[in-house]
Amino acid sequence: MEQLVWIVPVALVVLIALWAVATYNSLVSLRNQAKNAWSQIDVQLKRRYDLIPNLVETAKGYMKHERETLEAVIRARQTCVDVGKGGSVGELVKAEGALTQSLRSLFAVAEQYPDLKANTNMLALQEELTSTENRVGFARQSYNDAAMRLNNGIEQWPSSILASFGQFKQLEFFEVEVAEERKPVKVQF
Repeated sequence: MEQLVWIVPVALVVLIALWAVATYNSLVSLRNQAKNAWSQIDVQLKRRYDLIPNLVETAKGYMKHERETLEAVIRARQTCVDVGKGGSVGELVKAEGALTQSLRSLFAVAEQYPDLKANTNMLALQEELTSTENRVGFARQSYNDAAMRLNNGIEQWPSSILASFGQFKQLEFFEVEVAEERKPVKVQF
């Protein structure tokens, strides 16, 4: 009977230790998933940054009189590259919003000029850019999902206890900063 008295507390300590290890490892896994998701955004943004100069060069040949639109895209792209090298999530969101707006202007100009739309190089580049934008959107969604899972793990009890000891930090979500981007896009022919 005396042995049984010691077995229950020891078993309880072992169970608590196993829970702590499993919870901590789960939080580490969630943090690493969020880091991976963020790096996927970087991969897609790099693809976008590499693609935009090609799109701009092709479009320059057809749209000399629309230089302001093209220069806005170039400036917005460069801002994104600069912010991506060390800015915060909030700064990157803001820069990405400006780039998205300038790309919308570029597509609007392309819609206005049938010769530009009919050019196979321009069509291929537009398709590639659209595909890239979709990939960026999916990467952002994946990051936000991973950030939400980590933030939930950090906030929920009892894992919040270990999260505070492990110095886990909540992540910012990648959100739209400019209210205009939340509105539906108006398409006119």
